[in-house]
Amino acid sequence: MAMSEIGTENSQIDGKDFIGKGAAMRLAGSPLAWIVAFAALAVAALILPLRLPLGPNAWDTVVYLDAIQRIGLGQVPTIDFFAPIGPLGFYFAAGLDAVFPDAQPMLLINWALLPIMLPVLALLAGEVARRSRPQALALVLPFLLFAALPINLHGLYPSPGFDGYGFYNRHVALQLYLLIATLLFEPRRSLQIALVAVLMLTLFLTKVTGAVSGTLLVGYATLSGRMRFRDAIIAAGLVILALGVLELATGLSSAYIIDILTLLGLNTGTLLPRFLTVASVKFNVIGPSLILLAVLAYASWRDGLPATLAGWRALADAPIGWFAAGLFALALFETQNTGSLEFIGLWPILLPLILDWWERRNDRMRPVVLVLTLAVSLPSAIICMERGMRAVMGGATYVALDVPDLGPLGRISVKPDIAARAAAMLDHYATQPEGYRDLIRRDILPSYILYSEIDYQATWMLEIQQAVTAIKAWEAANKRELNGFFTFDFVDPLNYLLQRMPPRVVPVGVDPGRSTPDLQPGTIEALRQTDAMLMPKCPVTTPREMIRSHFAAALEGRERIALAPCWDMYLRK
Repeated sequence: MAMSEIGTENSQIDGKDFIGKGAAMRLAGSPLAWIVAFAALAVAALILPLRLPLGPNAWDTVVYLDAIQRIGLGQVPTIDFFAPIGPLGFYFAAGLDAVFPDAQPMLLINWALLPIMLPVLALLAGEVARRSRPQALALVLPFLLFAALPINLHGLYPSPGFDGYGFYNRHVALQLYLLIATLLFEPRRSLQIALVAVLMLTLFLTKVTGAVSGTLLVGYATLSGRMRFRDAIIAAGLVILALGVLELATGLSSAYIIDILTLLGLNTGTLLPRFLTVASVKFNVIGPSLILLAVLAYASWRDGLPATLAGWRALADAPIGWFAAGLFALALFETQNTGSLEFIGLWPILLPLILDWWERRNDRMRPVVLVLTLAVSLPSAIICMERGMRAVMGGATYVALDVPDLGPLGRISVKPDIAARAAAMLDHYATQPEGYRDLIRRDILPSYILYSEIDYQATWMLEIQQAVTAIKAWEAANKRELNGFFTFDFVDPLNYLLQRMPPRVVPVGVDPGRSTPDLQPGTIEALRQTDAMLMPKCPVTTPREMIRSHFAAALEGRERIALAPCWDMYLRK
């Protein structure tokens, strides 16, 4: 059965329209009410001074904070600084930061694209609700669940905490969810074209690999007859038109494409090992998905394969075709990620599949298919709820880290023993540097998963607090306000925290070998105009030394000052 024929009749619940039920019940059954309530709760959470439990790789949050600071001072992503992702998330995070300056950064960045996604969800839900309110709720509630908290579906550390990394991957996963739902559930051509154009534009400007997967899905929709070829061309034309206007106004589109090509040069390798990594990490979804595909293929063979081109096209538009296409497109996107809401986009495909097989009461394969659809869909929802609730409940027993000068970035909490360990490790790194220099000579980190360890992230925040304290003391003693900073590290929060001018033509998120291109024209000169270049030493690591070597030319003529036990400052004279 084609997707367009599944679940088109109004359900009994819709027919009764909740007659006899109270106002609360009718409200609870309204998809739009859920969306409005979610938005209101998000606004309240951005206003309140919430403290969140620290998670792995939390310093990735600073990539956005650095970009927010630069945008506020007039710099343009991809033009004035290289970024490993598209500019859209940075701009929307900057917009939310202007409205909610005291918001907890993990929440602010996690919800940065809700101003786009929630209206798209509301338009889609309103259209679906005309035919079936339960189906609309079945699309809305999972989306809101996965959008609610900064949670990835694969944990990197055993202690509970929120994930301060993978924001852009989660943004793309949610957008792909909406794109698939639009292609499958939106019958009105004009609205389908508009939503596809908006989502493809936002995918491209968020992360190009998301746009690649989105293009595959739109192409499959055209192939299967779900979307007219002319409509797909119109949607593509609208995206190109918007990018053209953006190019004429700012030059951003071409600069972004150049950055994409640069990233392709930095990230080489074959796809097969990455597919195997995705399959191993997400076997709880991939395994039952492959079995479900095999069962659906057998059911199609049993019922008789098509004998005409029109019949094959109808099969392509059936749940088996869409499930195979969706699984491949989403897996392709996940090969480029670390931290995401992996495969949540399968749910809009599984929903009509469930509706189809639920009606096949005399088919002996019905229970097998229904059980397998649950096996595919439930792990993601359960993991999201389990990790979220663990973080919320565990955070009730955590203590605040002593980082008063870090502002909202420092509103995090950790286990009491981790707080004590972080302080002790900061002192250890400062007083026992030789062992870590030996590790640099061996080209290995102090721990294989150092940056995924919550205690290291806590130590790093204490290290930043030490830098802020030392800079303020040095400026007071020398009666000189430094104009800006550049830190030889993956991220640099100091300009954001001290409200100084970040150097132009310098990347955000300096990851040697992965997101650090060759020096661009003007980079060294921009760094020479920056008063202070800072070397963090707690601990010294291979990546930090690689970053210092990469920008070493900017150190010429500077005075080295022992700023603090964990910091050296190279001062512009």
